[in-house]
Amino acid sequence: MSTPGVDGLGEAVHVLRHWQHDGAPIQLHPGDLGWHWRFGAEETARAVRTWSRDGRILALGLLDGPGLVRLAIAPGAGRDEELAQQMAADVTRPERSVLPPGSVSVEARFDGVFRELLLAAGWDLDEPWTPLQRDLAQPVEDSGVRVEVTGPEQAPVRAAVQRAAFDGSTFTDEGWHAMATGSAYADARCLVAYDDHGAAVATATVWSAGPGRPGLLEPMGVHRDHRGRGYGTAITVAAAATLREMGSSSAIVCTPSANVGAVATYRSAGFHQFPDVPDLRRSA
Repeated sequence: MSTPGVDGLGEAVHVLRHWQHDGAPIQLHPGDLGWHWRFGAEETARAVRTWSRDGRILALGLLDGPGLVRLAIAPGAGRDEELAQQMAADVTRPERSVLPPGSVSVEARFDGVFRELLLAAGWDLDEPWTPLQRDLAQPVEDSGVRVEVTGPEQAPVRAAVQRAAFDGSTFTDEGWHAMATGSAYADARCLVAYDDHGAAVATATVWSAGPGRPGLLEPMGVHRDHRGRGYGTAITVAAAATLREMGSSSAIVCTPSANVGAVATYRSAGFHQFPDVPDLRRSA
């Protein structure tokens, strides 16, 4: 296991792109690293962990908060016992600088030995998440609202809608500029929807993993003053259309299963709902 420096973030984004395939579990996406980049390249590098053998990255983790690591694994590596045992040891032992002591969570949506090891060690099933996906083989319908792609001059508007959509959000236009400098954002677009009066009502960011691969929608939110008017569905449809234009094979998203409103919004935007996948938790 290692922590790459800023100069290693490009490789991390590259391998995550190549691990994205339709039909595979929805796991950590290069867009997740890209969204974390709003805190800056140095902070993003400090939050990344990679597991490698003979110079090849086989698994990658993102420390998304003080007590959560989100993981992805290379295709075909789920039954690699040596890898799983090393990862399990690293996330379990605080001195390995992945997770602190006490109550912590692991997001590992892939099948294989790793989840089995943690469950056998006494970890519990935690919060369930709902994966959703929309196939983009066919053209996407019109969203019905005016949607603009955010550039540097519109960053304050994009940031303001984010803060108005998520309680406690600290997203700023400076954060947008930091995110936009990251290598993951080369294949991303920030969208803002406007109502008939010109008010910014909803936002979404989409992240391509390259042509023919699933693209991620993260995050999506509706301004608190404009909810209940269909803008969540509209911006989600626009996000799917944008990903299709960028060559993505499908649009994917994962949302807390308890957020039934979000699940309903994605379904109304043409996304197919898959069975819930719970995180794993170690109690204090």
